[in-house]
Amino acid sequence: MGAESISYGLTNQDDITMTNWNGTILGPPHSTHENRIYSLNIVCDETYPDQPPKVKFISKINLPCVDDEGNVVAGKLDILKNWKRSYTMETVLLELRVAMANPANKKLPQPKEGSTY
Repeated sequence: MGAESISYGLTNQDDITMTNWNGTILGPPHSTHENRIYSLNIVCDETYPDQPPKVKFISKINLPCVDDEGNVVAGKLDILKNWKRSYTMETVLLELRVAMANPANKKLPQPKEGSTY
């Protein structure tokens, strides 16, 4: 479950403020997410890294920490709720992947593959 299961990069290479990012999570094996690729938007505004980035799924997903519009709810994902300045976007994406593989979540019915918010 290393970094090869996630990726991220700037939305626009000319973004000198390094604000808008795209993220990708490969669904963990042995779950309803297996063989799926999830796309996300990550916004690191002027409060980052003191405050967590804003994370939003583009790909539809059924997870307790994601609202009806694809936003990752900070209060429902420990890493965002207990944010430390040393955490990174990679940490957040890996933690979301761990949440997908969590026994309580890994068998949740998922929206049709390819559907988006």
